[in-house]
Amino acid sequence: MNHGFEIRNASLEDVPQIKQITLEAFAKYKELAATDYPLAALSETDEDIINDIENNLVLVAYINGRVVGSVRVSVDGDTAYLSRFGVSPDFQNLGIGKALMNLVDINMKVQGVKQIQLHTGAKIKSLIIFYYGRGFYIESTNKDRGYIRALLCKDYV
Repeated sequence: MNHGFEIRNASLEDVPQIKQITLEAFAKYKELAATDYPLAALSETDEDIINDIENNLVLVAYINGRVVGSVRVSVDGDTAYLSRFGVSPDFQNLGIGKALMNLVDINMKVQGVKQIQLHTGAKIKSLIIFYYGRGFYIESTNKDRGYIRALLCKDYV
């Protein structure tokens, strides 16, 4: 089945759906990372999401008006940090995540960002493979949250 989707900047009306996508994606992430660490993504408030929409790049992918994926990027000078990236489990492997990341890349290049960073579970093979396929590399790892997290970076220079 071919799902047509579109991507746009998030609006305040998207907050409840962004929250739902984030909860779904990070519940799965927590399971795959096999951690009991309290992930901030699972306890964020509507106000946290509103703050991101108002102050950072927040993109949503949607199908027939339903948000099925989202990503957030904060920019500080020529470095950016990607967070809260998720696609609804029912809509994974349709190219939505790749399309969101491609649009992030375009936005970062336009803004003159030299490097984008993110953290992910180092043992979650599907995520590591996904990010490597998008041009990221592992800069370092740490266990500060009770499981091995990798700092992944992508250079735009």
